Amino acid sequence: MIRKIIFSMVWVGYLIAADFDWMSSLNNRYISDTSGFHSSLNQRFNVGDAVISSVVKSVAKPADAYMILKLAEMTGLTHSAVLKKYEVNNNKGWGAMAQSLGIKPGSSEFKALKAGHDIDSKKPKAKGKPSKKEHEKDNGHAKSKDKKGD
Repeated sequence: MIRKIIFSMVWVGYLIAADFDWMSSLNNRYISDTSGFHSSLNQRFNVGDAVISSVVKSVAKPADAYMILKLAEMTGLTHSAVLKKYEVNNNKGWGAMAQSLGIKPGSSEFKALKAGHDIDSKKPKAKGKPSKKEHEKDNGHAKSKDKKGD
């Protein structure tokens, strides 16, 4: 009975870890091109070289720095707040870490974390000045294909 419980715990731990197996590619990327990795993180999260360097130096593996920055972005917390949580709970895994920060298992955010990194993706457009097309749409000036009442 005890063996079954221990085996189940090990198996569940393995499955949870496998959800984030894409992190090894980020660690390899860091090994092959440290400055490129830093640059990619900075482009993706736009937090500055000092923050990137500080976070990378504060975590066990380079991919953990990505997760700190990603979780900060997803939760609206500062990278420092997420890093403090990581320092206390880094032995529990990223799924548990995300959950402790309010990202519910099964949610689209959680699924996105498990699916892989988006380090090469451009950051979503900042909510600033809308494009001309968006501005026209918001002001009711967008042309409609279906003109009823004309």
